Amino acid sequence: MDKRITILEAKNSLLNPIMFELRDENVQQDRLRFRTNMEKVGEILAYEMSQYFPYQTQNVKTVLGELEMRLFAREPVLVSILRAGMPLHNGFLRMLDRADNGFISAYRRHTKGNEFIIKIEYSAIPEIEDREVILIDPMIATGRSIVLAAKEIFNLGQPRQLYLAGAVASEDGLSYVSRNLPMAKIFVAAVDQELTAKSYIVPGLGDAGDLAFGPK
Repeated sequence: MDKRITILEAKNSLLNPIMFELRDENVQQDRLRFRTNMEKVGEILAYEMSQYFPYQTQNVKTVLGELEMRLFAREPVLVSILRAGMPLHNGFLRMLDRADNGFISAYRRHTKGNEFIIKIEYSAIPEIEDREVILIDPMIATGRSIVLAAKEIFNLGQPRQLYLAGAVASEDGLSYVSRNLPMAKIFVAAVDQELTAKSYIVPGLGDAGDLAFGPK
């Protein structure tokens, strides 16, 4: 496996029962529970990712003395792909509550048959120059959406490090992303092998945006 890619489901942890519920078609009927579980995945991904951030030391005073501790050298920037990315984004934000936040609207527009193009119609992104940027997309299927979103970020500046975060990725999607974004470190909860003819992940979990917020 590429050392730039971290797959959390490859080891036993409390992530497993959360991912079970995210995938379960019966549990998915409860939108609040689906959003909450996706937020939990974001929290776990944020913790795992934080081990790779740059740190610096700072003294803290307690009522009994002083202690040197290691804190982030800089707060990261969270950028989410709308709308499906919002619950996962909220999980990251709960753990990285001082982060600046950006949003990109990227979606599939089907042309004919199973073919589609990725459209980006909106972006609101803070200053990202020389900062750690976390780009969040819950489903990395073909990888085309997250690569185009990353290029939108690069149009605004050069991050010190780009991180990509997803709940479920396909093997093809990860391969595409790693080829087109060689500078990125990728963190995903799970990886599935197959894509349907319409480029949906199998077994996956379905349309994350629809499951969180209702049909489009």
